[in-house]
Amino acid sequence: MTRLSAFKLSLILASSWSACALAQEAPQEPQAEDGTAIIVTGTRAVGMSAADAAAPVQVLSEETFSRVGQPNLNQALTQIVPSFTAQTQGVDMSSFSLSARLRGLSPNHTLVLVNGKRRHGSGILQVIAGPFQGSAAPSIDLIPPDAVERIEVLQEGAAAVYGTDAIAGVINLILKDQNEGGSFKITGGQYYDSEGEMFSASGNVGFKLGEDGFFNLSGFHRRQDYTTVGTGIVQVTQMDGTLQPNVPTQWSNLAGDTLSGINGGQPKTYLTEIFYNMGYDFGGIELYSFGDYAKRVGYAKQGYRHPKRICYEAGNLGGSVTPDAYDPSICYANTGVVGMVPLQKVVQDEYSFTIGARGETNGWNYDLSTTYGHDKYDIWTTNSAHREVWQESYAAALEGIGTPNTPDTAYDGGFRLSQTTITADIRKEFDIGMAQPMTFAFGGEYRRDTYEIVQGDFYSTYKTGVQSFPGYKASDAGYYKRSSRAGYINFILTPVDGWTVDLAGRYEDYTDFGDTTIGKITTRYDFSDAFAIRGTASTGFRAPTLAEQKYSTINVGPTSAVAQLPAGTPAAQLLGFDALKPEKSTNFSAGFVARPIPKLAITVDGYYIKIKDRIAGTAARYAVQGGVVQPGGDAIFDALAAAGIVLDSALPNIGVASFTNGIDTRTWGIDFSAAYPVMLDFGRLDLTLTANYNKTKITDNKIPAVFSAVSESYIEDASPDYKVVAGFLFKSGAFSLNARETFYGKTTILVTPAVSCSTLTAAGQPCSYDGEVKPTAITDLEASYAFTDNVTFSVGANNLFDKRPEVPELLQGVTIPAGTSPYVNGSGTYGSYYGHSPYGTSGGYYYARLDFKF
Repeated sequence: MTRLSAFKLSLILASSWSACALAQEAPQEPQAEDGTAIIVTGTRAVGMSAADAAAPVQVLSEETFSRVGQPNLNQALTQIVPSFTAQTQGVDMSSFSLSARLRGLSPNHTLVLVNGKRRHGSGILQVIAGPFQGSAAPSIDLIPPDAVERIEVLQEGAAAVYGTDAIAGVINLILKDQNEGGSFKITGGQYYDSEGEMFSASGNVGFKLGEDGFFNLSGFHRRQDYTTVGTGIVQVTQMDGTLQPNVPTQWSNLAGDTLSGINGGQPKTYLTEIFYNMGYDFGGIELYSFGDYAKRVGYAKQGYRHPKRICYEAGNLGGSVTPDAYDPSICYANTGVVGMVPLQKVVQDEYSFTIGARGETNGWNYDLSTTYGHDKYDIWTTNSAHREVWQESYAAALEGIGTPNTPDTAYDGGFRLSQTTITADIRKEFDIGMAQPMTFAFGGEYRRDTYEIVQGDFYSTYKTGVQSFPGYKASDAGYYKRSSRAGYINFILTPVDGWTVDLAGRYEDYTDFGDTTIGKITTRYDFSDAFAIRGTASTGFRAPTLAEQKYSTINVGPTSAVAQLPAGTPAAQLLGFDALKPEKSTNFSAGFVARPIPKLAITVDGYYIKIKDRIAGTAARYAVQGGVVQPGGDAIFDALAAAGIVLDSALPNIGVASFTNGIDTRTWGIDFSAAYPVMLDFGRLDLTLTANYNKTKITDNKIPAVFSAVSESYIEDASPDYKVVAGFLFKSGAFSLNARETFYGKTTILVTPAVSCSTLTAAGQPCSYDGEVKPTAITDLEASYAFTDNVTFSVGANNLFDKRPEVPELLQGVTIPAGTSPYVNGSGTYGSYYGHSPYGTSGGYYYARLDFKF
């Protein structure tokens, strides 16, 4: 086993000593629960099932998600909820807003609520993120775990209840409302290879406001270091570490493992958050408010650039690697190795607040609220250089004018997103002669969204910009807005004992898309206390985000440039990318709840989701690949010219991408949950088994020339078909042991080599390959000891046995040009793992945590 860093060992030892020193009294034994404690109405919790819920809801208590080592709610949900898959790493900006999906659908298909109120989305649009492409969903990572009392995950379509985005389901984070006491915790950890060192400190405290009010405050700070990928750079060395034959001999100091692990995996980040929740009851009327402020500063390592990406020499204006004479004195180098690894610096400022009033008058219950959320990102490229500025200044220097120079930093621009939501919810019960009174509810919502792309400075936008991340040009920048109005009506009926019928309808009208009407019916029948059936049928919709409609930029790598064309613009329409329209969905679910024996609760729910005109990002459509102009390349160059985009013509891979409504999809699956507590003479053992089987199929690809087989693989195969989570929580006195075994099915995406398709065809090889991550079992383990009622020390591991996805296969039977990737996925670094794995590429994560309560 590789080393645990001195930091980690010292943290564990110091924390243990501190906890022992603070121990003052023996812990109390927990009280044993009888079978009735398992029954929680309307929930399906870890350790307790929702035996009376009309819809499949999983509830995570604070204790449940606090036993996940990484202080990140995205990680907590993905380790506990089988139908939930979190993004483990991103590319460029997506690294700073990792997303998650329910039931293998888009992150945009899951609505996120805080205290039942809509959470604003992210200012970042993910455009080169494979199966997460197009995500602009709220960042759950910006909600500190210590602020949350419980998380409710509604696992069925609910657009008729909540509006757009709720096609796959709803995640509702309920904030703490304690008016006294508090907690504080410190966590430290790192990955198996000693990278990604993490430290966090968080706390929560409650106060009384007068006689009938509360104020609850949470704070959180987390620092996490880089992880890196790869063992060498394809453009510079061969697999054995010797220089490529087309690399100048003066680069001999780059041979061997000099360039090992210099490319970034996850970024270095500093995240600080404050969240509050407050309320005051004036007697029949409660005024409430909650909100947050978060600041994140991050640095992401970009792909290595060899010296001649910047150098100027005759016949090499494009900056490609050539075997010509190399003079280090005329090359720009700003790192410890020849060449450079640019950094992308991102500063995020996010805040939100909600104010509202709820109460009752003459039997009518009401809840009126206003929510505002704002997300701001500013982006810089540092440790970089500007190729054209250097070459132009060097050419002038040859004429005796000035000296060669280049900026090493540029402001690339940024994003601004805001959302204002005003809601009114009214409810009253009427006795109409049924088994129980009828609940009648209605309400309305007004929402205003804005999205802005901010232009970068001169150096970021001049020609191809600074290396790794060109800035947003004037043609990319813009300010956009829209608003919507909605009204809903809801009846909940109990015609006879044991039978519930829930009817809901919703009307929404958008300023840019027109209107839509959707509905939902949910029913449940209890045959006995031991068995019930339930089912739902609904229609839904999702309006495209402003970012999906308007985002424009150039995504670049060391050997590629892909222009993102906003759908519906004249340039995009030349390639068939028409303006986006709303998605429409039809959802069905049916299942049962059973208690075959005392204490054992089982739920099974099947579902079917059909989405028409689904919005999805396309894979890159290349004009040039592997240095060879592709069929249809001229049309792509025409579209680039129409958009006023200038790309580095020397790059071997040049393409375009966009978003489209070009597919219809069908998703079906099954959710399973079972929970059983075992009372032992020396403690208690809670056993849980949850599972999800999920399969998505494209039923109609209306524009196959645009939505390629690679794009199809992101939709159909990039999520595991199954995920099974077996949980074991043992408690005995002050000691507890939590074990979790997660079984993932295989994931596959279609990958394309860096070698041109014509070369592959000539060698009898396919032009694309299945990039498969095999089925895997991941083990999580945590041991805790409560030294007093107020002090607990824990150590644990996520991915205990350091499982990692596969390294892509090598091309066979093909002559690989010097400096070209030999891998089937075109990876520019040796030994890099596939990035679409559901459990990440960084391997095992090990941590220690100290919890205080007061």
